Amino acid sequence: MSTAQELAAKRQTLNLRIKAEERDLIDRAARIAGKNRTEFILDASRHAAEETLLDQALLRLSPDAFAAFEARLDAPPAPNTRLRKTMRGRPPWDTE
Repeated sequence: MSTAQELAAKRQTLNLRIKAEERDLIDRAARIAGKNRTEFILDASRHAAEETLLDQALLRLSPDAFAAFEARLDAPPAPNTRLRKTMRGRPPWDTE
């Protein structure tokens, strides 16, 4: 099998019908991200697919383990040197 045939065997075509305004929006965002339209759409689609699948992850816990898990989520963080330093610092978005 030639290299061109191997590449063709590994890739599939995906055709989309899209409004011009949506295409232009995607193209603008892709340029800003330094990607072409295909790279941008594939990255965004892959990210959305992964997030959707991760949202479906199921954790099975005993009632006691779940209560302990909830308690840890609800508890405030324990003060430590790094947290204190972070809380005293200026937020990165505060430029004044």
